[in-house]
Amino acid sequence: MAVRAVRGATQLDEDVRDHMLERVAEMVTDVMESNGLEVDDFISVIFTATSDLHSEFPAYAARRLGFGDVPLICARELEIEGSMPRVVRMMAHVETDLPRADITHVYLHGAAALRRDLTRVRAVPDDE
Repeated sequence: MAVRAVRGATQLDEDVRDHMLERVAEMVTDVMESNGLEVDDFISVIFTATSDLHSEFPAYAARRLGFGDVPLICARELEIEGSMPRVVRMMAHVETDLPRADITHVYLHGAAALRRDLTRVRAVPDDE
């Protein structure tokens, strides 16, 4: 079993607590489903959020999904002029038998435009 890093990002439409929890849970769940992972496969998760998001800790959404024993931390994303607003990113360290080349990184909603070079993008329509 190898240790791998898997990335994810999502963009919120607005900084509202329930919306934050919904979008982050969607991102975490999609990372899990796309890579055949269970909570026990996670070693740790780092969440970052842009400075315009302050309604809730992104890690709380993962806690609600059963990540109670997984070390989670939230941090502020760098403020770079012209960067995409209202984005939550994650980098999870996991134990998996997947080769690095087969890891699926998940970028949802507007964040799908961030790393087309890194991921097989699953763009979710805004009305979904």
